[in-house]
Amino acid sequence: MSTPPTLAEALARGTVVLDGGLSNQLAAAGHDLSDELWSARLLAEAPEAVTAAHLAYFGAGADVAITASYQATFEGFARRGIEREEAGRLLALSVECAREAARRARASRPLWVAASVGPYGAMLADGSEYRGRYGLSVAQLERFHRPRMEVLAGAAPDVLALETIPDTDEAEALLRVLRGLGVPAWLSYSASGDRTRAGQPLEEAFALAARADEVIAVGVNCCTPEDADRAVALAARVTGKPVVVYPNSGETWDAGARAWRGRSTFSAGQVRGWRASGARLVGGCCRVGPEAIASMASVLRAP
Repeated sequence: MSTPPTLAEALARGTVVLDGGLSNQLAAAGHDLSDELWSARLLAEAPEAVTAAHLAYFGAGADVAITASYQATFEGFARRGIEREEAGRLLALSVECAREAARRARASRPLWVAASVGPYGAMLADGSEYRGRYGLSVAQLERFHRPRMEVLAGAAPDVLALETIPDTDEAEALLRVLRGLGVPAWLSYSASGDRTRAGQPLEEAFALAARADEVIAVGVNCCTPEDADRAVALAARVTGKPVVVYPNSGETWDAGARAWRGRSTFSAGQVRGWRASGARLVGGCCRVGPEAIASMASVLRAP
């Protein structure tokens, strides 16, 4: 049997379909995600539910599963009384849940696992992940991210998803940790217009990753589909790398009410424009479920 391609090799050949919002699928299955740990709580309480959610996206046509580790941190688990050793086991379990889903999918195409590394603000669970500017130095952010990234890398995912990053300081910290881990990564910012959520020009934010050999794709996620439209071509031009893009449905998260507001503006047809502009990793984030991913996969795989 031939060796399956790496994700970087697949991106050089064409477009790869990402999954949609993991929390979206877990909530649709009846799981309460109101806890501060969000979907990471289910790693401890119902890991089979996480596997089932990944499997739903593989069944819909996704090629990549993003793990339930976005909000999984040693600090967050500690607040729930989970000891450090057990927290490390749960982080590694997030990768295994996705691997198990890939095994069960029995797909004729290659499937990959991306270990999610969410921003510092996700651990705070107060909406600051959409603002950045935490008042921490790059060195402090590096110390926060390193232990988790080392554990996730040790669980042997195909790639690390450094995702929903609102701030160039945090991106710099993540890129420092990434060096020497032996696992490739993509870096995706949360954006508003032509700036990061912290207000820095996206052009400067993307340029940080252009110099990182470990980064195989650069782009945006957890933004509106309209912001994604603007960001894809910019990321391709600035970095020369494949672009990753997986926006929200277009609704807005109300951190105070912990609820989504507004209406969906996401259309599977938009992916044609993203692909034409350089996107090679394409999927959905919050409120984008298996049905939308299936439509997107159909568009991307059409002759």
